[in-house]
Amino acid sequence: MPVFMDIHHVEGGVTAKDVAAAHEADLATQGEYGVEYLKYWVDEEAGKIFCLVEAPDAEAAGTVHRKAHGLVADEIYPISAQG
Repeated sequence: MPVFMDIHHVEGGVTAKDVAAAHEADLATQGEYGVEYLKYWVDEEAGKIFCLVEAPDAEAAGTVHRKAHGLVADEIYPISAQG
């Protein structure tokens, strides 16, 4: 299945606690769309969130975010896993 990295830009910063809650909502929603959120990273001060996700396509990955919590990624890139 294709792998994507999405990036969220949150004006004013973000807390790891809020991102963890959003990720849990993604996990609760992802099965309905054939998506698997694998890992995420947070830069609280810069307000950046990076999500690694396996999904049939970028649209399915975005749909999970939208349905789970409404925080849709600003950018999404297909990537190939190495190593």
